[in-house]
Amino acid sequence: MNSDSNNPLDAEIEAALNGMDLQSMDATAPDPSDPRSKSKGSPGLRRGTVVGVSGPDVFVELGPRDQGVISVSEFETTPNVGDSFDFTVGRQEDGLFTLSRREARELAAWNDLDIGSLVKARVTGVNTGGLELKIGPLGAFMPASHVSLTREDDLSKFLNESMLCQVIEVAAERKRVVLSRRAVLESERDQARSSAADSLTVGSVVRGKITRIEKFGAFVQISPGLEGLLHVSQISRQRVEDVEAVLKTGQDVETLVLEIKEGGKRISLSMKALEANPWDEAQGRYNEGTVVEGTVVRVADFGVFVELEPGIDGLVHISQLSRDRISRVQDVVKNGETFPVRVISVDAMAQRISLSRLDDSGVMLGSEEAAAAGDVRELMNKTQPTNLGTNLGDLFKKAMGDGAK
Repeated sequence: MNSDSNNPLDAEIEAALNGMDLQSMDATAPDPSDPRSKSKGSPGLRRGTVVGVSGPDVFVELGPRDQGVISVSEFETTPNVGDSFDFTVGRQEDGLFTLSRREARELAAWNDLDIGSLVKARVTGVNTGGLELKIGPLGAFMPASHVSLTREDDLSKFLNESMLCQVIEVAAERKRVVLSRRAVLESERDQARSSAADSLTVGSVVRGKITRIEKFGAFVQISPGLEGLLHVSQISRQRVEDVEAVLKTGQDVETLVLEIKEGGKRISLSMKALEANPWDEAQGRYNEGTVVEGTVVRVADFGVFVELEPGIDGLVHISQLSRDRISRVQDVVKNGETFPVRVISVDAMAQRISLSRLDDSGVMLGSEEAAAAGDVRELMNKTQPTNLGTNLGDLFKKAMGDGAK
């Protein structure tokens, strides 16, 4: 990978190294300018054939006019005449080049490194910008942002640790190998997520732990690498204004899987779906004409939503708030206000209840006028029809009290 000042990774590495020479971390990388680098496809290597073994020395034919010598100790077993190996070529003495297989193996390691390949590396040093590592004898670097899935404030805890990494840059001419542990962890997480997601089905009940809370809901870890979103609207059948007031980080919760998308990358969960639905019995409890107490939970331009019980809200349309004409709902009703309402209609299937602050005669519920009218109705119901004509005036006087005299 060539240097590019516009490459964010390259800029991060340069800033992290803060002037440190990567070549000082590893001196075994090939030098393309070396005239002895004649191996096909392997800069810095020469292919040679053993032509003789004499005591501690192995003689190698490098070409028609080039011969070299290498110590037999650099071989696992004494080689045979005719065996071929890769060598690095040193200085020439008495007509023979000094050869090395150890350096050849190191150079071969460089040549075998490809972007995307996985390597085992050991952390040998720490600086403010990342980690210094060794892949065998080769030096490498890992930017701080590639050490973990989350920000690591203390990189020193990784010192001397061996870790599986992915090669994200190889630049032999700059003697640079850049590694990423985060890429490996992300791959493992995605595999774990995909595997866990395959076992999930919409409608299944799962247990999980709250890992993070936001204004819009909470994230729930279902299994390692697999998280779902519990939206604020799915926490409870009761209205939830503040998520942190009902859920805590680390809390175990039981949820229902509502939706699975993108191979488990997006999972929607619900706690509300596991609660008993109060609307199942709403039709029987809230008959038309029933008067109940309710609390205003939301004010809109067209009316107010009134909570009759946890999970059941009804709408009082602006036309049903007062017998007088209302221009602005906010001028007559406030959030949290409690007052009696009359049920106009109930649609349990659609989970809708229409309410009114007026009785069936158009009088404001709970007012003195409504109380007086109620007394009149009660007295009229108790009075025999034969006495209705003669006693009607007295009934009204009694209902209205002294104010009617």
